[in-house]
Amino acid sequence: MRKTYAYSHAPIAFDFEQTIERFFVEEIPLFKFADKGSNLILKIKKTDMSTFKLITVIAKATGLEQRDIGYAGLKDKNATTIQYISIPKNYERELIANLTTEKIEILEKRYSKFPIKIGQLKGNKFAIVLHDVSLEASEKIKQVAKKMQEEGIPNYYGYQRFGEDSKSFEQGRDIAHSGKKLKGAKEKLLVSAYQSYLYNNWLSSRIRISSTIVKNSVADGATFLDYPHELVDVLKAQKQFFKLFIGDDMKSYPYGKSYPVQDFEKSTREFLDKKASPTGLLCGSKAKRALSDAKHLEEEFDDTELYSLKGDRRYAWIWPEDLAFSYDEKEKSFRIQFYLPKGSYATTFLEEIAKKSLKR
Repeated sequence: MRKTYAYSHAPIAFDFEQTIERFFVEEIPLFKFADKGSNLILKIKKTDMSTFKLITVIAKATGLEQRDIGYAGLKDKNATTIQYISIPKNYERELIANLTTEKIEILEKRYSKFPIKIGQLKGNKFAIVLHDVSLEASEKIKQVAKKMQEEGIPNYYGYQRFGEDSKSFEQGRDIAHSGKKLKGAKEKLLVSAYQSYLYNNWLSSRIRISSTIVKNSVADGATFLDYPHELVDVLKAQKQFFKLFIGDDMKSYPYGKSYPVQDFEKSTREFLDKKASPTGLLCGSKAKRALSDAKHLEEEFDDTELYSLKGDRRYAWIWPEDLAFSYDEKEKSFRIQFYLPKGSYATTFLEEIAKKSLKR
C-alpha cells in the first residue's frame, strides 16, 4: 500500500527507532477504578515485553488461565509501556510472591467489581525521542505538530499491523476466502490485518481525492477526478481538508452514535468543531456500510466474502492532543509527547510529519 499524506509541507528529517529507551506509552483507562470489588486492577510498567508475554508471565506466577487475565489493549515489545491488567482478587498473594522478573513493575493496585475487557480504553499517551534532529527541523516539527493538533490527521493503521514483511494481509485474505471458521488468535489477527489493509487503501484514496480538490480549481479538480463540476464545487466549499460525501458514516467524536451525512452544513460544522468524524469500513459480516455517493467510493475496498469477522467502522480522522516538546541542541535529540485515542498509532502521527514510512 502506498500511503497518501494529508499535509503539504516538505519532508522533515529525523531518526526514529522504537526501543525501550526512546518509545514510551501509557494507557488512559476509559473510567476510574473503584477501591472495592472482586477483581484486582494492576497498573503495570513493563519493558521489552509484549502484552501477550506479560499475560503469559502473570498466568505462570498465579496459576491462572490466560483467559482469566483481563487487559484493555495490546502494547508493543520494543517500548517502555504502562498498562492495566485485571486478575481475580484472591490470586493477589500468589502474584506478589511469584512475580520476580525485573521487566515488570507494579506501580499501583486498585479493585473493581468487573474485570478489564478488550477495548475498555480511552486512549494512550506517548513520549518519543527522535535523534539526528537539527535545530531547524525541531522548529518545523513543532510547527507541523501544532497544526496537526488543531486540524487533525488521517487515522491509518501503522505498519506494525502488517507483520515483519508487511504482507500478513495476504495470508489473512486467503484465510478469509477459504470459508473456514477461524482457528485461534493468530488466524483472527491475520484476517484483521487484511481488514486493516483494505481500510488503509480506502483512506489513502479519500485523502488523494481531498488533496486533489484542495490543490486545484473546480474545473481542474473535476477533470482530474472525472467528477461533475457541481459536485466538486460543493466539495471545495467545505472548509476542512478531508472532504465529506453524501452518505458518509459520521460518528460522534471521540465516541458515540453514528449517522449518515445528509446535510453538508451540519456535518461539516460538527467535523470542524471536533464533535464528529467520518468513519471507514472494516468489512465483515455485520459491518455497517456507507450510503449513496460514499458507498460508491467504499465499494472498491469492501470484501463481501469476508464474513469470518463481524466487521466494524473506524474513525478516518482524529485529533492529537496534549502536545509537549523538548529539544537538546547538543545531543540533537527531540522529545515529543502527545495523546491519541484508542486504536491509533503513534508512528502514523510521526510519518505524517516525516512524509515517509518509518518501518526499518
